[in-house]
Amino acid sequence: MNETPRPPALVGISHGTSSAAGRAAVRGLHDAVAAAVGTRHPDAPPSVRLGHVDVEQPDVPATLASLEPGEPAVVVPLLLSAGYHVHVDLAEAVDASASDRPVTLAGALGPDDRLARVLVRRLAEAGLRDTDRIVLAVAGSSDRRAVDDCHDMAGRLAAASGREVSIGFLSAAEPRLPDAIAAARTGAGPGPRVVVANYLLAPGYFDDLAQAAGADVTARPLLVAEEPPPRELVDLVLDRYAAASARLR
Repeated sequence: MNETPRPPALVGISHGTSSAAGRAAVRGLHDAVAAAVGTRHPDAPPSVRLGHVDVEQPDVPATLASLEPGEPAVVVPLLLSAGYHVHVDLAEAVDASASDRPVTLAGALGPDDRLARVLVRRLAEAGLRDTDRIVLAVAGSSDRRAVDDCHDMAGRLAAASGREVSIGFLSAAEPRLPDAIAAARTGAGPGPRVVVANYLLAPGYFDDLAQAAGADVTARPLLVAEEPPPRELVDLVLDRYAAASARLR
């Protein structure tokens, strides 16, 4: 009797953070993905690993090295936009490990309409009012492709919410979030508030900057440590993994 072939390993790679809450939130996503992918492949569940491209260990080479020798792998960026970390850091790490195992790089998690749905939910949790003005807070990047992805997400959030959405960057690109908040407030009068939609994966340094940028209300990031990860994020990771796995066949 032939055994069911084991699918390639799912290697999720986050940015990494020194925030305990951020680490717990990302670990929660990893655990939920491991459980869900096991359900999808009950006869031969793939290996699931979590590594980091910056700040934390294990890094990408060490994470891949933790797999069985020669075990195929799909590296899934747990990143919201495809900037330098995806196009350079992760691409180079995947290329460097290609002599040890079949390995491919999946796409970043965003932009995607499912992320817009989570953002809308976070805004509702934050008490969004009909008169509020929304600014989408994003980490920012010097890579134009990542900046374009962020503008794409602002458009998706506008469509999902039925509201006008401006954008503010926390680093590397303009307008910076405090300036975007100030611009949204200009001419608003005493009634409307400025509310930040938090397009960050988890708590950490950039979330702290977003919270301190001067909005009347700042929604929580996509992942929070004390709650299960949104199903949309789990499904996104699985879908990016499935699409990339097909390239290894």
